[in-house]
Amino acid sequence: MAGAGEPPSEAAGPGAGAGAPAAGADVPLRAPRAPVPAAPATSAPGTPAPPNRGRIVAALMLCMALAALDSTIIATAVPQIVGDLGGFAVFSWLFSGYLLAVTVSLPVYGKLSDTFGRKPILITGVIVFLAGSLLCASAWDMGSLIAFRILQGLGGGALQGTVHTIAADLYPMKERPRIQAKLSTVWATSAVAGPGLGGLLAAYTDWRWIFLVNLPVGVLALWLVVRHFRESLPARARDRRPRVDWPGALAVFACGGLLLTALVQGGVAWPWLSVPSLLLFAGSAVCGAATVVIERRAAEPIIPGWVWRRRTISAVNLALGAVGLLMVAPTVFLPTYAQAVLGLGPIAAGFVLSAMTLSWPVSSALSSHVYNRIGIRACAMTGVGAAALILLAFPLLPYPGAAWQPALIMLALGAALGIFQLPLIIGVQSSVGFEERGTATASILFCRQVGQCVGAALFGAVANATLNARLADAPADIRPGLPDDLDSVSHALARAGALTDRAADYLRRAVDVAVEHVYIGAAVAAALAFLILLLFAPRRFPVHGEAASATAVQNTRGKGREG
Repeated sequence: MAGAGEPPSEAAGPGAGAGAPAAGADVPLRAPRAPVPAAPATSAPGTPAPPNRGRIVAALMLCMALAALDSTIIATAVPQIVGDLGGFAVFSWLFSGYLLAVTVSLPVYGKLSDTFGRKPILITGVIVFLAGSLLCASAWDMGSLIAFRILQGLGGGALQGTVHTIAADLYPMKERPRIQAKLSTVWATSAVAGPGLGGLLAAYTDWRWIFLVNLPVGVLALWLVVRHFRESLPARARDRRPRVDWPGALAVFACGGLLLTALVQGGVAWPWLSVPSLLLFAGSAVCGAATVVIERRAAEPIIPGWVWRRRTISAVNLALGAVGLLMVAPTVFLPTYAQAVLGLGPIAAGFVLSAMTLSWPVSSALSSHVYNRIGIRACAMTGVGAAALILLAFPLLPYPGAAWQPALIMLALGAALGIFQLPLIIGVQSSVGFEERGTATASILFCRQVGQCVGAALFGAVANATLNARLADAPADIRPGLPDDLDSVSHALARAGALTDRAADYLRRAVDVAVEHVYIGAAVAAALAFLILLLFAPRRFPVHGEAASATAVQNTRGKGREG
């Protein structure tokens, strides 16, 4: 992925090719003028033979489709599920339970993939996910469905982290935008197609087919992985006896589960200052302290200290955590705005949001042309700086406006975030060797997921506080009977004739102001990510010896073909 204008890399010192951190003098990422030895059968540890790479990419895209589609396909079928199983008061755990399981399992799977290799972890993830899908389809009540969704999430955590790690193993640094753009396209397609497919299955068949459709996709992906993916572990990884920090894994699960439950359910299932919230936050703090103690003593910690000691990785983790905050504004609040303020139906509101998912993969695919000229940090700062300005444009939209206006903003936002996120992920993956890449990749995804959970809680509080203030100031003649939170307002506006024209217009304006405040908060989060990169990210991202040598070989091959 390197080219003209890329920051210099660090040349590998003795033993760097076996996975040790690179050290020595800076060298450019362009191919050296001196002759380079012929490439081995695999350009880096863990890379399969070139003839199989296309089939492995197909398997990765299918695995990613399982995780991506499952996040969106269930949303439109909730009424049918609740009508069949009941449990309306707890149905939100169909989403929260899955999210919690994915998030807390990411660091564990990242470390396990570095310890045992990518293939067994990916196979385990697919099997667990498919088992969860089959059990979800056979659920007999809401409690069992939620439990099986959590099992699905445990498989989804393995899929998300391991797929991104294998993608980095498969391709040399210069070519990684292509595979990452393909994976982004899977997410974009799922975001557009998922709700519609879920609605069709629920309306014309049975909601259980939403989970059963995962089976043929997963079986095909599993067959491709087993049949074609052959990884060669580094010598040190083959020779050593694997040791798993199970106490650390349990501590990470407990700390993450308690904290995310407090963030997801606080202000929704119970007030923020209630006993359940305080107990959950206190429990997460105690488990967090225990995690630190356990991990410092462990020989092979689940979350190694170097994840936070290395400036490159820690800065990217914090920046992507801030962007996780930012992402809540369009994904959670834009559909509410489109339906409550613009008067669009659910499908049309989904298309307004999907504009972002259309431009994101295109921008990601083209990002290498930017950071090869100005560097990874400058490219990411340009993207997130542009995102902050785009988010600040949202409050300038006219009321009530037209659907194309927020759609245009989302199109621009996707383009900005595409040139922000992908270079940082590739920069981190290229700064570590094979034996650390799974852990580093999982830490990025984990911080982004935690940022989204914090953002949902924070911006939910901002929106409801704004809405409550507006409702408190409502004219006396329309104040009686007005709803008192964002969800209730959306439901009231969706019921034709439930409100007078004046009351409905006042509520629409209140929702408009509440969402504007959320977008301003998202712009602040983008500015925070910008400052993190400016103050903490290195000007020149270091490149591990494996990535540098593989890129040099790739460039030399290209020159040979051109000659």
